[in-house]
Amino acid sequence: MKALLLSAGFGTRLRPITNTIPKCLVPVRGKPLMQYWLDLLLPQAIERVLINTHYLPQAVREFVQNSPWRDRIDLVHEDRLLGTGGTVVANRAYFGKQSFMVAHADNLTRFNPQAFIEAHLRRPAHVVMTMMTFDTDTPQSCGIVEMDNRGIVIAFHEKKSNPPGNRASAAVYMFEPEVLDFMVGLNKEEFDISLDVVPAFIGRIQTFHNSDYHRDIGSPESLRLAEQEF
Repeated sequence: MKALLLSAGFGTRLRPITNTIPKCLVPVRGKPLMQYWLDLLLPQAIERVLINTHYLPQAVREFVQNSPWRDRIDLVHEDRLLGTGGTVVANRAYFGKQSFMVAHADNLTRFNPQAFIEAHLRRPAHVVMTMMTFDTDTPQSCGIVEMDNRGIVIAFHEKKSNPPGNRASAAVYMFEPEVLDFMVGLNKEEFDISLDVVPAFIGRIQTFHNSDYHRDIGSPESLRLAEQEF
């Protein structure tokens, strides 16, 4: 199985740290965010990883060249940002007609990747996407999920000022080829998974809850908390 680690953003809220370091390489306890992802996914669960670059790409290329996982990492550069969904579509040939994982690599996380994949493989017949969830302490800045008693998503509230709860999307997904076909059918070069794809599959998305650790490293405060907690 292959995975896409979305890594091209500017990390503007983390400035001045990200003036010289791409967000995906910001260190937590001395270790770059991307290294946590590679060490989590590549030992057994994922065969190859695709990393997209845009901002400070040379730093990411050098990081990959020096990585012990370099033989299982592929890089693709975006001259302009395509959005999370646009990046998936632009690299659709990489995934073929197989299930694949997509994750925002600017989050710090800890979970069992094999259990996540197996949960997707055991999904109900009508489900085409598995979304990892976590309990957030900043629900207004996240995509908040409402579920039925089977863990199927019945509503999704992206960055609302007063969301109904704190169970949030972790921006880690398993997609079936049908989801990719839908994305291609949008005929857009730039679009977002949370805004343009997830709402179209309400009722066909199951959840996998991460009760171990997950935090968006999106601000100096969240980075400070991660340094304390992780």
